[in-house]
Amino acid sequence: MIIRIVKLSFKAEHVDEFKQNFEAKKNLIRSFDGCQHLELWNDDSNPRQFFTYSHWLSTAHLDAYRHSELFKGVWAKTKVLFDQKPEAWTVNELSRGQSI
Repeated sequence: MIIRIVKLSFKAEHVDEFKQNFEAKKNLIRSFDGCQHLELWNDDSNPRQFFTYSHWLSTAHLDAYRHSELFKGVWAKTKVLFDQKPEAWTVNELSRGQSI
């Protein structure tokens, strides 16, 4: 399994549009082959900055999504709303802590 984290920063006037589009598409992304988990996070100190956090069975599954018509449609609506270039990381979990 891999974890994908994507940092997204939007123009203030487009934040609501982004959130509405995410809500409309999140279940389709979650049901895409290989997607095990998807969350949307918002920076506590910057309401224009978001992070997607997703789990994928493999890099091949993530790549299949990134080349899909679903991704192309979501990305086409999203990328025009940015005020900064997005950043992305694909990582492997090495250790998981337990709550106290």
